[in-house]
Amino acid sequence: MESSTCKRAALIRIFVLLPTLAGFSFAQQTVFQAVSASPNLSAHLNSTAAAAPNSQASSTHPDAAIRLGPGDLLDVSIYGVPDLSTKTRIGNNGDVYLPLVNYVHVGSLTLDAAQAAIEKQYVAGGFLVDPHVSVFIDEYASQGANVLGAVNRPGVYPVLGKQGLLDVIAAAGGLADKAGMTATISHKDQSNQPVTVSLRGNTEGTDNSTTQILPGDTIFVHKADVVYIVGDVNRPSGLMMDSGDLTVLQAIALVGGTTRTAKLNGVKIIRKGSNGMTETSVPLKKILQAKAPDVPMQANDILFVPSSAAKTAATKSMDVIVQTASALTLVAAHP
Repeated sequence: MESSTCKRAALIRIFVLLPTLAGFSFAQQTVFQAVSASPNLSAHLNSTAAAAPNSQASSTHPDAAIRLGPGDLLDVSIYGVPDLSTKTRIGNNGDVYLPLVNYVHVGSLTLDAAQAAIEKQYVAGGFLVDPHVSVFIDEYASQGANVLGAVNRPGVYPVLGKQGLLDVIAAAGGLADKAGMTATISHKDQSNQPVTVSLRGNTEGTDNSTTQILPGDTIFVHKADVVYIVGDVNRPSGLMMDSGDLTVLQAIALVGGTTRTAKLNGVKIIRKGSNGMTETSVPLKKILQAKAPDVPMQANDILFVPSSAAKTAATKSMDVIVQTASALTLVAAHP
């Protein structure tokens, strides 16, 4: 008797809490029938309520204003009907393929509108009575920016809400080791007017941390400029101009300085210009003595440090003397 009374009270609570069957979907009716037959009705109701979708949260989803486009990968699920859940990519014509209803056009729709369109198809086909469809975007192919050049992970990255240049570069893994301090942005609607900006600070009054990137934009991060130091230096090599600025004195220091035989008054910068190769003398000896200003270098400059014939001859003579002395020492030690 007690058990019968508890069951009747539980059923009354169900009818109070739930709407009439006329407005139920097929899946919701199934849940209701299972609840009616369950011995633990209260626990079943609690778990069902916890799993139920929140329509208010769905309408305020951060992606709600995004327009779907070709290439986007969608995760479509129907509450209470897990067999119809699927992942599908939007085709070039804006259609997606879904179980039972075949193709549904969702291109250029918002998420809310796409959900409504899919629900309508399932109802029109007689498959579901009142379905609740949820659509999430797994890949934002149509809402991404293409990041190329000297970044760690080049590719297409989603642009959701207000995204700055540095935000998108960070999503691409940040700058690569050989990255320079400039990037070129080609906006989708102005692809013939690319804009080059500095990654170090402001360019034309624009703060790069807030330079807005839009879906369809292309970002190209340039490699660092290189200068070449050759001749009578300790470590001839090419140097990346990471900061965008490099002087002769800095370059000499980075290659370990000059050798003993370097001709400091004969240093030259070889630079390729519109009129061909040019040579510019650099008073390195005076620069080292702080008697002349340092000389800035430009991308692809070649800094040549020649050898001094007199110093070379003197060094060779000294080497000969040392070798001779060594030989005499060996002879004396072994008569």
